[in-house]
Formats: sequence, structure tokens, C-alpha cells
Amino acid sequence: MTLQRRQWIQRTAAAAVASALPRWAWLKAAPAAENLFALGVASGDPAPDGVVLWTRLLAPPGTPLPAQTVHWELAHDEGFQRIVQKGQATAAPELGHSVHVEVRGLEPGRWYHYRFMLGQASSATGRTCTAPHLQALPSRLRVAFASCQRWEHGHYAAWRHVCNDQPDLVLFLGDYIYEYATPKNTEGLARTHALRYATTLADYRDRYALHKSDPALQAAHATCPWAVTWDDHEVQNDYAGDRNGQGDGAAFQAQRTAAWQAFYENMPLRASALADAQFDKLQLYRRLPWGRLAQLHLLDDRQHRALQACRRPGSTSAGTVRPADCAELADPARSLLGAAQEQWLDAGLAADARADHTRWSVLAQQTLFSPRRYPSGLVATDGWDGYPAARARLLQSVQRHSPRNTVLLGGDIHQNYVCNVHGAGTGDPPVVASEFCGTSISSRSGTTQDKVDAVARHNPHVLLARCDERGYGLADITPQQWVTTLRVVDDPLDPQSNASTLARFVVEDRKPGPQRA
Repeated sequence: MTLQRRQWIQRTAAAAVASALPRWAWLKAAPAAENLFALGVASGDPAPDGVVLWTRLLAPPGTPLPAQTVHWELAHDEGFQRIVQKGQATAAPELGHSVHVEVRGLEPGRWYHYRFMLGQASSATGRTCTAPHLQALPSRLRVAFASCQRWEHGHYAAWRHVCNDQPDLVLFLGDYIYEYATPKNTEGLARTHALRYATTLADYRDRYALHKSDPALQAAHATCPWAVTWDDHEVQNDYAGDRNGQGDGAAFQAQRTAAWQAFYENMPLRASALADAQFDKLQLYRRLPWGRLAQLHLLDDRQHRALQACRRPGSTSAGTVRPADCAELADPARSLLGAAQEQWLDAGLAADARADHTRWSVLAQQTLFSPRRYPSGLVATDGWDGYPAARARLLQSVQRHSPRNTVLLGGDIHQNYVCNVHGAGTGDPPVVASEFCGTSISSRSGTTQDKVDAVARHNPHVLLARCDERGYGLADITPQQWVTTLRVVDDPLDPQSNASTLARFVVEDRKPGPQRA
């Protein structure tokens, strides 16, 4: 690198603030190859007055690409006859030639079109929107939520159907990429790739380029703004916190830092996510208000968590334990979110409840929140079941502040779960929230429906549990009710697969608990 990291991060943060430039002042840009925009466009984290616009230049293999000046336009129409703002940003090699433009000064609750240009080349056109005014009560919000899109396990037909559903926002809840090489046994895989197991910055950049080459995923990014968080496979399976990964601690920390940098480079995140100049931290937990209709609390359950209870040193996965054999499981000091994020979330739920400010408090996080008690008595340690004291604290926060409606969204387990969320305590605690944990876009579940049915019978709060289908969730939110539609593809091995509705559930205003529609 030719610049110190702190210098180029500061430079990138400054470049992210959009500055309008008259067309006649544009400098002639080099080169004009169409494939420079081969990874598509995206937008994210909509606010009432602005949104992030993203692209990443992709040079031909083996061709060094110096820093480029990329121009952008934002318009009311897709023909770009009514330009609202325009400007330029630097695509620097130190940040993988990614561009993060933070457009400000826009009207709340409005749709726009955007594109990027370099020389004679132009990107695909994206469509994005701003959030409503903070005091507005919109009549409707449509959110698609999804996670887990392992390349080899399936095509991304689900994203084609997300585009057809025309959401206002996509919530991506983790495992955007997988770090694995293609398995030696390729039988039954939808497709393969030639990339090695990812450990370096170049490896992770290549992995994002692979995933973003998929046309259905590109189309979904261009359809509406996204709000993203991560899970483990953006770095390494079942990693936890700072140095808790496979292999040597220092080597893992270097791998994790490289992976986090690549995540920032490839996601439509604001410069405020850059909490540390060395990429030792990213500020991913944050709030996105949608007027007074919904407050979206995006959580990060990887960066700040304690190591999984009784995890064996050097193990490749967190595994399961018997509570009687693992006293560490019940340690009240252990947290999935970390103390600072727990306090931040508690304050956010208190604010949602104050003066009945927010209709729907949405906790968008990585995995299944509700207990999943196995008939064998084993407890899975990587999710909320592995951090029971932390889950109890969050439930107590919900009960103490009592937001008008609380809904939890999750992913990670490659299965559809719909649950009543009961309050903390013994006996028969009341239902205090609703949970929808979505299946994967393409990743296999690794279990059978017979086993899942046995789990559901053992957990009366589980209203639906299915492991045999891939897809996404669609939430239609109004002031009066929340409707979740679970959409599944017919065949994940077919890129043109049709999709159908697995189930639909309704949550009525002030009545926690999903009801099958």
C-alpha cells in the first residue's frame, strides 16, 4: 500500500460525503471498459434525508488498476432527465476500488434512481428510496429478510422473486459469503468455483466478487436499499469475538481483520461503520427508523460475543453440550452481544416505548432467539441457547420497557421457524414478542424434517419449523398489523425456479404472538 491505513480511511470517509460537481467540470476519466462495473450497484441504510450509494470497480484479472474518479448521478426518473444530485468519488485500490457515496439533502419517503459512470462506461441503474420523516406514520412498509447464500449449494432464484415482490427494504442478516473452497465431492451441488479457502484480503475480495457476479443477486441490490449485518461465514465458521477462531490467535486476528475490511468494501455501509482505522472493529449495530411505523435495531452477535461455552480449543465448530456437564453455560457474565450493545439495545427499547413513539420495534439479528430444546437434552452453543443469561436479560428489557410491538427476525440455521416469544421467568410467562427466523437463500440445512418435527413437538412455543426449503421472508408492516409471508423456491438447483408461499402469519397491533393466516 502506498498510503498509511489511517490516511486512506480518512480520505474515504471524506469522499463518502457527496459533493455536487457541474457536468462541465468533470475530468476525463480512464479507462472505459464496460466490465469495470461487472459487480453491479447497491444502496443502503436509508435515512429521511439520504442514502448510501455503492459500487466496486472490477479490473480484468492480472491488470493493475490505479485509483479512478467515478462519477455518479441521482435522479427522479430512470432516464436521468431530472437529475437531483451528481458528483464524483474516488475508487481507490486500498479499498478494493469500492465506492461509498453518502448522498444527503434528499426528500424523505421518496424513490430515486442512480448510476455510476467512468469514461464512456456506465453502470446498471439502481433504484433506492429514503426513509419517511421521523414523525411520519407511513401506511405501509414491505421488508424482505434473508440470509445464508452458499454459492455451491444453490442458485439465487430466490432473489429473482424478491425483485418481483418489490420490497421497500431488504434486511440481510448474515452469511453473505462462505469462506470454504468447493468440496472435493461435487455430487448434488448447483455449481462450483475454483477459489481456495479464504484467509487473506485478496481471498475475501475474490469471494465477494464471485457472489456479486450472480445476476439475480445484482438485480436484488438494484431494486431497493439494503441494510446488512454479518454472521460467522463472512470470516470463519463459528468464530467468536476478537481472537476466538481456529488456529493461531495472531493468524486468526489477521484473517478476521482482512475479512472485515472486505465486508466493508463490498457492502453499502456508511463511513461511520469504520470505527477503527485498522479494521480491528466495525460499528455494525445501529438503528434505522422508518418514521413512527418501525424502528429497526440491527444487531451484531459476532464481534462482541464471549467464546461459546465449553468449546474445545482448536475445534472447527461450536457444537453442543449437556448443561449438567458445562457449568460455563449458565455463567451470567457471558454475553452474545457484549455489555455495550446490550445497554444500547436496552436504551433503544426504552425510547421506542416512550410516549408510544414506535408501532413496531424490530430486532434484526443473526440467528434463532427462542429456545430450541432438543429431545436428547443437548444444547447448541453457537446461538442464543448457548447464552441463556444474555437472552434472559434481553427478555427482561422487553418486559420492563414494554414497547408497543416487538418482533425478532433471524437467520443462520437454514430453517424456517415461527415462534411465540415468552417473557423471562419460570412457570408460564406471557408471550411478549413474535419471532420469524428465516431459512437460507441457498445453503443446505444439514438436518432432516423428521428431526425438526421432533424438536417442534418438544417446544410448544414453536408454531412452525421447516428445514427442507430455501427462500426468504417477506414482512408487510402497517400500523394495524404485521404479516409475514414465508416464500420458498421449488428447486434451489434451478436458477429459473418458481417460488411459492410456505405459510403466512399475522401479528396484530398490541397482541404479541403470530397467528397463522
